[in-house]
Amino acid sequence: MRNLVLLVIVAILGWQGYQHFLLRSATSSAADEPTGSVLPAASVAPDPSVSFKCDGRTRCSQMTSCAEATFFLRNCPGAKMDGNNDGVPCEQQWCSR
Repeated sequence: MRNLVLLVIVAILGWQGYQHFLLRSATSSAADEPTGSVLPAASVAPDPSVSFKCDGRTRCSQMTSCAEATFFLRNCPGAKMDGNNDGVPCEQQWCSR
C-alpha cells in the first residue's frame, strides 16, 4: 500500500513537471515566430533596452505600457487584452490610436 501511494505521488509530480515543460516550450517557441497580425506603426514603439517575459499576467490593468501589453498579447498564452480582436491591446488604457 505504501509503495502504491509513493508511486501515485511520483506520477503526479512527473505529470505536473511535464505540463510545466510544455507550457514553457510553447511560450518560448511562440516568441520566436511572427504572429501574422500587423499593428499600426504609431501604436507601439519597441524599446530595445526593455525586455519583457511571460509571467502570468493577462489583463490590461496589470500592464505598465503599450509595448508591454503588445508583447504579452503576441507572445504569452491566455492574454485577455484585445476585446475587439484587431491586434491592438489595451486601447482604452495604453495603446490609444
